[in-house]
Order: sequence, then structure tokens, then C-alpha cells
Amino acid sequence: HSAYIILLTAKERSQDIVAGLQAGADDYLTKPFDLEELRARMQAGLRISELQDSLAERVRELEDALSRVRILQGLLPICSYCKKIRDDSNYWQQIENYVTAHSGAQFSHSVCPQCYEEIVKPQLEELYPTGRKTRKDTRQENEDAR
Repeated sequence: HSAYIILLTAKERSQDIVAGLQAGADDYLTKPFDLEELRARMQAGLRISELQDSLAERVRELEDALSRVRILQGLLPICSYCKKIRDDSNYWQQIENYVTAHSGAQFSHSVCPQCYEEIVKPQLEELYPTGRKTRKDTRQENEDAR
């Protein structure tokens, strides 16, 4: 906990007050003092001290979170053809590996509708042309023949 220091003194000159505050006091009260005023200043000091402690804890939490955050920024040299990224060691690596290493993001692979139509579907049609029998068709014919 942080300490809240109230300087209680008989010195009441302006330069004494300034010297006391510069020495580390958070508040200054001169004698003779009013007990209610002292209590009020102590309660204010307690509130301030609790807020400072709370703020310090929040700063620690944010610094800890920030130390775990990794971000990508700046320009990434990427191959126009294979989409590999050149790292700081001049090594070309898959975009997924680079992004994962520099951000912690994970990838899940899929095929977008455009690539399915332009790439996957023609490959499937080449492997399984219309009218060509599949293993399933052949199996079914064999079972029917029995």
C-alpha cells in the first residue's frame, strides 16, 4: 500500500509549507488543528492511497498483457507468385508460418468459392469425368450381378 503523509506542524509560513510538501508530504496541517478537519484529510488521504494502489495494480496488469501481445506492422516483403514472406534473416517462409510466429494467430485452411470453381472443380472433373464409373458404381454393379 502507498502511504499518504500528512505533515502536522506548528510552522505555518508559506516557505515551510512548500519545504514540507517538497520533502514528500502529501498534505499539510498546522497546529492548533481541528480534529474534524484532520479526520476529513485522513479520509481523503485513504481514498487517494486506495486509488493509487488500484491504479498501480491496473498498470501492472496492462504491462503484463502488453508483454504478451505481438503485433505485425510495417511492410511485409511477399512473393507475388508463391506468397511466401521474407523475414529479417532473408529467409522465405510460408505466410501461415510467418504470421503465426509474429502474431500468435493460428490458421484454419479452407477453399473459397472462387477457387473451388476455378481450381478444385476442374481437378475433380478431370479425376472423375462425367460418365466414368467410380468404385462405388462398380461395387454396386457387382452386387446387382450376384
